[in-house]
Amino acid sequence: MKPAMTRALVAAAIAVSATTAIGAGPAAGNTLAGKTYYVAPAGSDSAAGSQSAPWASIAHAQAVAQPGDTVYFRGGTYAYTRANRGCQSGTDRVDAITLNKSGAAGQLIRYWAFPGETPVFDFARVGDNCRIKGFDVTGNWIHLKGLEVKGVPQNNNLNHESWGIWISGSNNVFELINAHHNMGPGLFIQDGGGNLVLNSDSHDNYDPRTSNGAGESADGFGAHIPAGHPGNVFRGCRAWWNSDDGFDLISAYSSVTIENSWAWRNGYLPGTTTPSGNGNGFKVGGYGGKYVSNAAKHTLRSSVAFNNKAAGVYANHHPLANDYFNNTSYNNRPDYNMLGVTSSGAATGKGNLRNNIAYGGTLLSNMSGTNAAYNSWNLGLTLNDAQFQSVSTSGWHAPRQADGSLPARPALRPAANSTLIDKGTNVGLPYHGSAPDLGAFES
Repeated sequence: MKPAMTRALVAAAIAVSATTAIGAGPAAGNTLAGKTYYVAPAGSDSAAGSQSAPWASIAHAQAVAQPGDTVYFRGGTYAYTRANRGCQSGTDRVDAITLNKSGAAGQLIRYWAFPGETPVFDFARVGDNCRIKGFDVTGNWIHLKGLEVKGVPQNNNLNHESWGIWISGSNNVFELINAHHNMGPGLFIQDGGGNLVLNSDSHDNYDPRTSNGAGESADGFGAHIPAGHPGNVFRGCRAWWNSDDGFDLISAYSSVTIENSWAWRNGYLPGTTTPSGNGNGFKVGGYGGKYVSNAAKHTLRSSVAFNNKAAGVYANHHPLANDYFNNTSYNNRPDYNMLGVTSSGAATGKGNLRNNIAYGGTLLSNMSGTNAAYNSWNLGLTLNDAQFQSVSTSGWHAPRQADGSLPARPALRPAANSTLIDKGTNVGLPYHGSAPDLGAFES
């Protein structure tokens, strides 16, 4: 057979190309041919918007920018103290930043960090007494890159959560976002299709003031989209030390793909081992425990979960069999919980599982009824630490590589003579050797 690229190399290639293409390519052909503007913390909106005379606000930049334009944000802190309108009630939703101007196919409007610098959008002092969105992205064909989003507060206990970035537009790219210490999900797709969340991190989010209990709503990433909006993708993302779940697809009625992503230590107060919310690494669907006839089928592949309070991978009563291919789940409780629901409301296992590894913690739950083969537990393999180059659970939040891809680490990768090598089956993902390796990493 011809040599094939490893999954790691393919993921890196996809990560590079995805800066100009969403998913399979609705933004393909996008170039930097438009005008270029600049924003800086010490700028002025009455200035020219040039590198030497930058503007001060993203709101002014949006008013001027047209499809195909690029707005560079210089490093420093952009601090907010209020939303762009007042709360009408304690349960109202307000935005600190609203991005509602759309680009076009091949001509995204780009809001990018200036190369080598970090613009920090700090919302910790926003005092509005209702639900707060740091960024509310309602437009289409927008590309945010290299922005740090932190501190979005929840100022009363009448609501479940606030949000770092809330998305309801389509065909947008969110690249190299660092969302942290928000009182709710770091990045949340409420609506829209074809959005790509690429090489982004969401961590240390915790909601102490909520109507459903402290810590119960601060996920790393979420997608709760209605029907008719498929194609949302999380690729190369990391979620850790979020008080609820790492990735949460509950109530998503359109398909979502999570690939080449990591989730660890979710379900604890950030930075501690004190239990907090649900604590699943990847919660792949579900509709509040109920059967629905129009459920969406999701995909989780080439991803890693470890040291989460609850399941590494959780089907969450999903009515359909999602695809779970080439994932590694280590030291979770359990590593895979495939709890699904039948049309009569009965509990059953649901899921198509191939080439997965379960090791450490408690391995499996609710597997009866699943379609599972070529996984570490199906093949009679004896797993131990020596099967891996390392089983270290430290350092996974290390800096990303120069192209933005996940850091290269030996942990949970097959050792040179591991019995995990070439034990899988072809599920359409690239591999080399006689067959795919088990787990998230191809040797």
